[in-house]
Amino acid sequence: MNYTRRLLDNLSVEQVKIELLNTAYGNGDTFIAKLDPRTLFIWYLFFGFVPWFIHDPAILGAFFSLMVVMTIMTKVSPLIIVILCLGLLSQAGYLLIASWFFGGNLDTILPLLILTLKLSTISLASIVVFSSMDPEKLSDGLLSIGVPSQVSFSIAYGYRMLPSLVEEFHQIFLSFRLRGKAPEKKGLLYWRMVVYLIKIAVLSFYPLILSSAKRARTTVEALESKGYSSALTSPDVKKIKLQHMRFRFHDLAFLSLSGCYIVAAFLVTSFY
Repeated sequence: MNYTRRLLDNLSVEQVKIELLNTAYGNGDTFIAKLDPRTLFIWYLFFGFVPWFIHDPAILGAFFSLMVVMTIMTKVSPLIIVILCLGLLSQAGYLLIASWFFGGNLDTILPLLILTLKLSTISLASIVVFSSMDPEKLSDGLLSIGVPSQVSFSIAYGYRMLPSLVEEFHQIFLSFRLRGKAPEKKGLLYWRMVVYLIKIAVLSFYPLILSSAKRARTTVEALESKGYSSALTSPDVKKIKLQHMRFRFHDLAFLSLSGCYIVAAFLVTSFY
């Protein structure tokens, strides 16, 4: 029971908010975060898509090992890792475990293992890239590769709104708890309390949606009053906004080392 209580304390809305803020804004001092966003896009273009077309478990294992090292270097939040593990278990991991316990042989387990490696590698690559860029850096990177200004601004705006949304969700959640009544009997492993908190969390989304719609309209009116639509279509504004971006030596070194690792993985596995 003490472990269950401790787990519920760690899964509080306040803790989730802190972890999300650290993911969006707290990784700026890592080596990966100092790279140019276009470098990260090129790197992700390989590790985010190519693993789908590779079926050699040794090569996939080498890519997965690299992603684990990159994830450690990026200082990813433990909450994101837990969510990733739950997602992998819900997608393919439970099939791997079920086939192992119900008499599955190597012919059954190997394809599931390959699928799990692919999903793990691609998911970790996505986490490494997108947790290394703050909202402004991600928006500038998308704008520099030709993504429409409306899309890049929407992504940056969503990131910026994230702290306010989480904070408001927390306040609504607490107001529901103050006005509601918690179950008197907690049940085995506090399952009644867990169901009660999940129900409150779902109900808290309705006022949050209405408040967000009102805030979005106010933001649009404020932006238009400052000529936002005209700035979006101006090449001079885009040039000034992106003038701080440039490839440096560590960008070239990062891509070169990654390329060497990929070639080495293919060469080593081809001999065994």
